[in-house]
Amino acid sequence: MSNLNERLIELRNKNNLLQKDVAQATDLSIVGYQRYEYGTRKPTSDIIIKLCNYFNVSADYLLGLSDDPTRH
Repeated sequence: MSNLNERLIELRNKNNLLQKDVAQATDLSIVGYQRYEYGTRKPTSDIIIKLCNYFNVSADYLLGLSDDPTRH
């Protein structure tokens, strides 16, 4: 199973997005979002929800608890 930062990178690359695209779409600063991808900062539950909604995946998937992105 993957870590949160690995999942974020995977989802962003799969959707051909830049870090700034994700940051802007989720109302995060670019540096803040980069820290999540680099694994130097953990997002709050509110931010996890925003990221899950943006990428249309479950929190279990984003957090690396499941390999099924649609699991609810």
